[in-house]
Amino acid sequence: MATPPATETDQGLLAAVYVDESCLGNGRDGANPGGAGGLVEYRHPRSGALVRRDFWVSDPDTTNNRMALRSAIEAFRALADSRLPLRVIFTSDSLYLIKGLGEWVHGWAARNWTRPGRTGRGGAPIENLALWRAAIAAIHASGHEYAWQWVRGHHGHAQNEYANFLATRAAAELSASGGLVPSGFAAWFAAERSSGVTIDPPAPFPDAASFRAAKPLPAT
Repeated sequence: MATPPATETDQGLLAAVYVDESCLGNGRDGANPGGAGGLVEYRHPRSGALVRRDFWVSDPDTTNNRMALRSAIEAFRALADSRLPLRVIFTSDSLYLIKGLGEWVHGWAARNWTRPGRTGRGGAPIENLALWRAAIAAIHASGHEYAWQWVRGHHGHAQNEYANFLATRAAAELSASGGLVPSGFAAWFAAERSSGVTIDPPAPFPDAASFRAAKPLPAT
């Protein structure tokens, strides 16, 4: 993250993060390449100008759910570079990811990292447990506050559609950004509009007063 000058208040700088995931041929036999991408928005604490940064990663053989978890891991690893405390509004169209971080992980932790088992049996194993733990560890390590937000995918939400573009491109190219890079959102949005694609105007930057931190994540 391009580190803003250290003049922010003790509340922390607000950051809006929009992520999406892709897996080409998800569930089919053979290797299915996937990608995860994200758009980070924040206001420069001195000028108030909106700053955008992108990131993306890929995997030659994966699933949608694994790449959803990768989107959270890579986002918070990148945000850990900020010298300022952040209040992160993290938005995804993956219910698996948003419900997992907001609800399921607390129950799993209480059951020693298992899902509820059948009556009279022990807890069932958790799918992608290593990635869930990696995501929680990355979020803890960032030191930032966070709030989870779901948005319906493929319904014209500009930032979500752009994150999907980054993810599908990464999957097709098997590429990675190597961290946060200057965003191509403005050019992409203009090109989408000029081509006649139905897409909403970019969602406005969130009001800092509306931030409500999520329940702290459990230890892994």
